[in-house]
Amino acid sequence: MKTKELKWIYLVVLALIWGSSFILIKRGLIGLNPLQVGSLRIIFAALFLIAIGFRNLPKIPLHQWKYLALTALFGTFIPAFLFAIAQTQIDSSVSSILNSLTPLNALIIGALFFGLQFKRTQIIGVLVGLIGTTLLILNGAIHHPEQNYYYAILVLIATLCYATNVNLIKKYLSDLSPLSISTGNFTVMLIPALLILFSTGFFDTMHQIEVKNAIFYVMILGIVGTGIANIIFFKLIQMSSPVFATSVTYLIPIVAFFWGMLDQEMLTLVQLVGALIILFGVYLTSKK
Repeated sequence: MKTKELKWIYLVVLALIWGSSFILIKRGLIGLNPLQVGSLRIIFAALFLIAIGFRNLPKIPLHQWKYLALTALFGTFIPAFLFAIAQTQIDSSVSSILNSLTPLNALIIGALFFGLQFKRTQIIGVLVGLIGTTLLILNGAIHHPEQNYYYAILVLIATLCYATNVNLIKKYLSDLSPLSISTGNFTVMLIPALLILFSTGFFDTMHQIEVKNAIFYVMILGIVGTGIANIIFFKLIQMSSPVFATSVTYLIPIVAFFWGMLDQEMLTLVQLVGALIILFGVYLTSKK
């Protein structure tokens, strides 16, 4: 299959996986606290990836481990906890929409720190995306007073982390296989995640029925939504560009919104308009 066709298939598969991740986080938070959700997500993904990719670890040049540590930090470790904490206060569908700002941030960070070239339409796209974000957050805060929309800032920080991650991978790790990058990333994160999990008192409550159900959802999130998805995503970055790869966030809100509706989450009309404005901004930044 040609690269041009294959990258679109990867994009759609990623959207289905990551679009379902937000509802899995929400389910995981019924029984677990945000630190437990974040650390278990990393641990399950790490065990899965090390099991299938440990033979790739010796192939990683020593000088590239520092970049693997950085991409692990920005690409998974920090966002895993930020999203879990944010979704204690805001809906999963809102979280997924804000995640759509990743390509805009990838453009900004790429231009500022990685020498990425940009066009005027892309700058307009960034401004449009910011307008949509402001509309989404402010209207949500007005119509959902029971939710603390300050927590949306955590999602915005996570998108900056993702944007930094894709630029780092494209510049410094393009010569490594996606499985090597993924396995290296999670090997770095396994011990810190275990220490955080241990500090939460998780092992004292893990036998409760509610906790067991939550662990099941986080296991799916870790293995499929993080482990397998990361391999596909790194492959997509290598065969395309950071902006194209992160444009998967066009489709993620559609999948996440579907799950949110099934779970009785509803956006106001103004929030839907804000979401469409964000996606239009992302579209402008992705134009060549």
